[in-house]
Amino acid sequence: MRKLFKIKEFHLLLFPPAFWLLLFFIVPLIIVLIYSVSFRELYGGVKTGFTLEHYKEIGSEMYLKIFLRSIGYATITTLITLLIAFPVSYFMAFASNRTKTILMLLIIIPFWTSFLIRMYALMTIMGESGLVNQLLMTTGIIKEPLALFNNAFSVYTGFVYWNLPFMILPILSSLDRLDTSLLEASLDLGATKTETFFRITLPYSIPGLVAGVIFVFVPTMGNFIIPEFMGGTDNYMIGNLITSQYVHARNWPFGSAMSVVMIFFVMIFISLYLRFYNPSKNKGLLTI
Repeated sequence: MRKLFKIKEFHLLLFPPAFWLLLFFIVPLIIVLIYSVSFRELYGGVKTGFTLEHYKEIGSEMYLKIFLRSIGYATITTLITLLIAFPVSYFMAFASNRTKTILMLLIIIPFWTSFLIRMYALMTIMGESGLVNQLLMTTGIIKEPLALFNNAFSVYTGFVYWNLPFMILPILSSLDRLDTSLLEASLDLGATKTETFFRITLPYSIPGLVAGVIFVFVPTMGNFIIPEFMGGTDNYMIGNLITSQYVHARNWPFGSAMSVVMIFFVMIFISLYLRFYNPSKNKGLLTI
């Protein structure tokens, strides 16, 4: 009787999150799937039916190019962010508590400000008459302003700036659990600092590293604000294309089809992570 009561109590506890997921995730996803195979009305809107024309149109050269560009931006952004975030996380993990607190505060402070305000600030800094160009021209390093805005460089800068905390924090969380006595034992047993890093430190950081890659890659794929503000039309990504179909072209079925394709791609990416990386099965990575 008591066991039955516990099961019922457990189901009651599951009801609020399950209802939330059903209402705000499953139902919208079903609506998008239905729209993606429906017909577009003459002046916008959706006419229910069944067609695969929108999916066929996505395979055209223009849209395929934008999709591949989105993958390229997300991949390169993830790599750049990782190269910057790992040394920062490594330093913070072995720093004093005071230094770690100060650095953690500096990483978290940007979240206290609106994302749009931060983007406008970045646009001001990187603009033709912005702080960077003015400083370089004042010091005589350059004579004419550099093209730091409305190009791929500004898009990558915006993405890395936005994603950096989401890569630093998971890696730091993994390295914080590292037992420093293992490092001392490795050095005492004759391993070099490089060998100790690759045999102990790096394996311990893999769970946070993989989580950081997902936290950066997936949102970057669907981001449309940074390319819109900092990249111009030549650097549009799939997120911009979906937004334009819903807001400007009012072609909701085609926008829904592109959304389904992007969701499918992200699901494949996450499925590969779950298939080939399981923290419970990778405890053997730690070898001295």
